[in-house]
Amino acid sequence: MSKTILITGSTDGIGKACAMTLLMQGHRVLLHGRNQAKLDALRDELSTRFGSDRVTGYCADLSVLAEVCALAKAVRADHAQLDVLINNAGVFKTTQTLSSDGYDMRFMVNTIAPYILTQALLSIVPKQGRVINLSSAAQSPFEVSELLVPSNLSSGTVYAKSKLALTVWSMSLGAQLKASGPCVIAVNPKSFLGSKMVQEAYGMQGSSVQLGADILVEAALGERFADAGGLYFDNDIGQFSPPHQSAEEQALQTRLMETLAQLNQHANSI
Repeated sequence: MSKTILITGSTDGIGKACAMTLLMQGHRVLLHGRNQAKLDALRDELSTRFGSDRVTGYCADLSVLAEVCALAKAVRADHAQLDVLINNAGVFKTTQTLSSDGYDMRFMVNTIAPYILTQALLSIVPKQGRVINLSSAAQSPFEVSELLVPSNLSSGTVYAKSKLALTVWSMSLGAQLKASGPCVIAVNPKSFLGSKMVQEAYGMQGSSVQLGADILVEAALGERFADAGGLYFDNDIGQFSPPHQSAEEQALQTRLMETLAQLNQHANSI
């Protein structure tokens, strides 16, 4: 049965490869990008190949709270049901480390935006649906206060903190929704894939992004992930595993979820 799937950051890299794979399987894909021209070009290309009824494009800058909310509103207006949300968009190196709303750019795009988008779209994701969050093998302990203030730390350090924060809220929300659905899962797609992010961060080509796309497709639709809400999957080892040990700290989880709820309320009041 054909599914409707939104993939953030799907104009290149893993997200684009994932979109192509899902379209080839017969699904309906909602593309997202922050560059309108790039998004339009890909949408037109894929519409020609797979049919305009199966490809939609949404432009939004996920570093801007108002645009995250506008993206969710547009998707809800166009679709009564969203079977899968894949929060793939992320940022590692950036010349602008402060978002327009005053948050650290890495935490904003990698941690806060996916949470706000997920919360805004949960009402149209069915019980058997899934939310797949792109984590990373790069995970580093963080303080919840770091979500609210700019950071002077290195790109790699902040990236690792933001990805652990994403993983923590994925596990917490996933456990909360375990009985009612949908399934929320954090996935490390594989380290050092040949994405633009890896090339910019490490100056290396990396391995095929299709390896990451394939595990995202399985996480979105496969039976192995059907009851994996609240779990973390590490594709470096090909199995579910514990993330960084600090993710298990209950007090950290509680503070993080409280802070994200406040940020979500703020975003929706703008």
